Amino acid sequence: MFSFKVNDQIEIELLQQQHKEELFNLVDKNREHLRRWLLWVDKRKSAEDFEPIIPIWIKNYADNNGFDAGIRNNGKLVGMIGLHYIDWKNRSTSIGYFLSEEAQGKGIITKSLQSIIDYLFKIIKLNRIEIQVAASNLKSIAIPTRLGFVQEGIKRDGQWLYDHYEDLITFSLLKNDWKKRTSISCI
Repeated sequence: MFSFKVNDQIEIELLQQQHKEELFNLVDKNREHLRRWLLWVDKRKSAEDFEPIIPIWIKNYADNNGFDAGIRNNGKLVGMIGLHYIDWKNRSTSIGYFLSEEAQGKGIITKSLQSIIDYLFKIIKLNRIEIQVAASNLKSIAIPTRLGFVQEGIKRDGQWLYDHYEDLITFSLLKNDWKKRTSISCI
């Protein structure tokens, strides 16, 4: 199974059925915080609500079509990161993530994304990565900006969130931009 060591504290791992209680507890403890940005939060009312979803995540990974994985900091599940799909024809993907409220401000998402981006450009040989962020989520907007993503545009009323629409900002990063920024060999 997929497991990716970011550094001595942070690890990314594909979640399995045995993680459903831990994942539910993370979501439940952060329900109000996550609900501000994620539509699916209210649909997860018990650990069993993850049972039908986890096999889909595992199948996507097995089919080489993205992944949904947990982020652990010092062994504790603090969030998730995922590739929504991989468009192999255009060698591109879209990344999403969330982090518990208490784990924010420690660089966990930034470091996780840096490692995933290196992997996607160097090993998987993708060319483009997108991140979409709610226009009102200033903390999340700072992450792709910090990593050198370019803001491409705003999808007005791009997401219905419980009782209102949210504008979505699309950011992108190209392999050549990352290569220049990090001086890594991506080819």
